[in-house]
Amino acid sequence: MKRGYGQHHIKSFKEIEFWLLIKTLWPYLLIHKTRVVAAITLMAGSIAVSLGMPWALKELVDALEDPLVTALVIPVGFVLLYGAMRFGSVFLSELRDAVFSRVTESAMRKVGLEVFEHLHKLELDFHLSRQTGGISRDIDRGTNGINFMMRFMVFNILPTIVQLAIVMVILLLAFNVWFSLVTLACVLAYILFSVVTTEWRTRFVKEANQLDSKSSTRAIDSLLNYETVKYFNNEQFESQQYDQNLQAWEQARVKNRLSLALLNSGQALIIAIGLTALMYLAASGVVDGSMTLGDLVMVNAYLLQMFIPLGALGFIYREIRRAMSDVENMFDLLKRQPRVQDQADAPGLHIAQASIEFDQVDFAYQPERAILNKLSFSVAAGQKVAIVGPSGAGKSTIGRLLFRFYDLQGGSIRIDGQAIDQVQQLSLRQHIGVVPQDTVLFNDSIWNNVAYGCPDASDEAIWQAIEMANLRGFIGSLPDGVETLVGERGLKVSGGEKQRIAIARVLLKNPPILLFDEATSALDSESERSILKALAEIAKQRTTLVIAHRLSTIIDADRILVLDQGQIVEQGTHQQLLANDGQYSHLWQLQQQAAEDQHNQTS
Repeated sequence: MKRGYGQHHIKSFKEIEFWLLIKTLWPYLLIHKTRVVAAITLMAGSIAVSLGMPWALKELVDALEDPLVTALVIPVGFVLLYGAMRFGSVFLSELRDAVFSRVTESAMRKVGLEVFEHLHKLELDFHLSRQTGGISRDIDRGTNGINFMMRFMVFNILPTIVQLAIVMVILLLAFNVWFSLVTLACVLAYILFSVVTTEWRTRFVKEANQLDSKSSTRAIDSLLNYETVKYFNNEQFESQQYDQNLQAWEQARVKNRLSLALLNSGQALIIAIGLTALMYLAASGVVDGSMTLGDLVMVNAYLLQMFIPLGALGFIYREIRRAMSDVENMFDLLKRQPRVQDQADAPGLHIAQASIEFDQVDFAYQPERAILNKLSFSVAAGQKVAIVGPSGAGKSTIGRLLFRFYDLQGGSIRIDGQAIDQVQQLSLRQHIGVVPQDTVLFNDSIWNNVAYGCPDASDEAIWQAIEMANLRGFIGSLPDGVETLVGERGLKVSGGEKQRIAIARVLLKNPPILLFDEATSALDSESERSILKALAEIAKQRTTLVIAHRLSTIIDADRILVLDQGQIVEQGTHQQLLANDGQYSHLWQLQQQAAEDQHNQTS
């Protein structure tokens, strides 16, 4: 099956332990202790007022049966009291939500930020294989799930449990034990049915979430590769693949809905049986004179007050299980440990001369296929060393290892004598400027993309970098100048223009070590010459490592390393290597012949 699309494998989920989740969320509650205490106090006040309403209703009904003249006055007082209590209950609940809203919003922001920062800490391998659409949906659902859980666990589950306990005590003390026993049996049956059924249907929720993420990933992947879709006229194919994902998601949602209908019906049946039994007991008490009409009204009010939140509790429990499924994926991201980590108390990298040394370096992406084998070379301070060789020789891997995207299997890489795996990654990367072969720009203006190299740089410094990268003429030809948007991944500008923007960005960073990974491969000959001149100027004061495809761009290098199958097979200056008549000389002749053929075809 093409590219694995249409295969709906649902991964098994590792359940989040409830108390582990509470432990995880608890620190976010403690950040705003005063607000939490105030919200809980308001919640307690709301519970107290709501529990007093049935009593006020009972007194009102009993007072209406009193033939005395005072009965004309007393009901008015209880009517006003009942109205005030109803308003007070709602007002205190709304005030509680307003006070607590800062806590939940703050938690959502902090968790979202924590996940975002954690994703940037993960190794390059994770980001090369990630599914951006799915991760985005996991984070969105996870942060919303945290908001739901913090609000409803604290202000719905807890007060509902407290109210149930108090109502059962009131019924036991005010009437007889049967009221409490029937209520307790009904509550236990409701909770047991809700838990068992919800646990059963949680798999449908998880399946729907997984397929939702899958369809989102498929859609975003297709849209990001819009040009490729158009090149091969595969709009219909993409629609079919997306629709297959949506069909699977639709089936999972149908199962979810049907199981929800079963759950709701079962809960409604239990509540109906409980209410019928309790009202029968109350009506019998009124008939035999052991209870007043006001007692009947009070029992009914308490039962409604108890079973309506209990019904909501079933909904809340279902939603909490759903939210836990949502949060689970996001927490799985947080649990993933970066493979490349700083050692405890690792110092910052101290640059004195910016010399580089690869010492017996072994590296492989997969154990069965070695990329670098006992590779050793050095770059003296201020030198320009170029690395050339056939595709797959390991050239770009050297740059990734220097930047410590991966850790080595053997040997060491040192800068000014400091092993890079012994210093902080942040400080290491602050001292290295990289222009990759495949430059990706932010969907922002040219100015902001250049300024990204040093966000605090002055306008003068940014313009200087633009000048050195030979961008001034191009920018001057644009109606919006430096405010021109480059589009998603820089698709609105040509490959050469993207590369010049990337070079300007690195020039603005102004690092002591420069790494160019075929940085001029997308440039035309004229632009290449002007940029090479600028690069040669700035490289005089910096240690420069150039990974090159076009040999004409590195003839001025202090030393050229010829790499093949992870090992250096030749090294020397351009002239020395030509004189050796080896692999480098062969590559040079091939490229010169290709350039000559191209010139003949265009002339």
